[in-house]
Amino acid sequence: MKKELLFAFAAFFFMSLSAITGVYAGEQEQKTVTLSKDKVDVTGDNKADTIYIKGVYYEEGASFLKEISLEVKASDGNTYNAKLEGGYEPQIQFEDLNRDSIKDMYISIPTGGSGGLSNFYLYTLKDLKMVDLSVPDPLVINSQFENGYKANISIQDTKQSYTFDLRDRSEEYERLGLYVNGKLSEPTELMVNPYSTLKIIPVEGEKGLMGIQRISGAYNADTIAFVESFWLYEDGIWNLKDTKVMKMNSRKR
Repeated sequence: MKKELLFAFAAFFFMSLSAITGVYAGEQEQKTVTLSKDKVDVTGDNKADTIYIKGVYYEEGASFLKEISLEVKASDGNTYNAKLEGGYEPQIQFEDLNRDSIKDMYISIPTGGSGGLSNFYLYTLKDLKMVDLSVPDPLVINSQFENGYKANISIQDTKQSYTFDLRDRSEEYERLGLYVNGKLSEPTELMVNPYSTLKIIPVEGEKGLMGIQRISGAYNADTIAFVESFWLYEDGIWNLKDTKVMKMNSRKR
């Protein structure tokens, strides 16, 4: 009887060990892959550094990257890393956005979904110190529908307000119950999205950023307007230089 128990225990032990080994092997299969490799001087020593964007896919055959990282093998022989949020097809650009005569690393990572949103990152490795310069926060925009098929937005940073005539959407808004005979059913805010785009462009003759935020109405695809913001990095912070608001006609949605 003791011998049978011993054999049973041994069998259970080896089965458990095999299961643990299998799980470990499965985890090991999720390998880190190199998504891009560039040779650029990002430290300011006039020597090329090697910059990688690496990631781990959610599963085999998937396009979503659950882990993404920035890795720089610098000319001093050391490696510098920064962890980034997951997403799809990260892109990196090298531009001097903080105006210190050294190229910074600007990374955009689409997050997927109907909103067309992305995450954006800006790093410098000046003097071999990895620093997150960050990007400008999206504009704070207050918004609400109004009686008579209208909507109003107010940009907090500039104190500017804009009113949109939405009578061309009245039939749909009545069908959805947002309005009843032109009167708003209940107080309702618009949907103010974060940046869908934040790209490098000239701003006042310098390298800066332009952000685009979409304003939606009854649902995400009900685009009412796009708000553009223009930014320059000055004295260690992002300064807003200008804004533009573009109304979308319903037939162009």
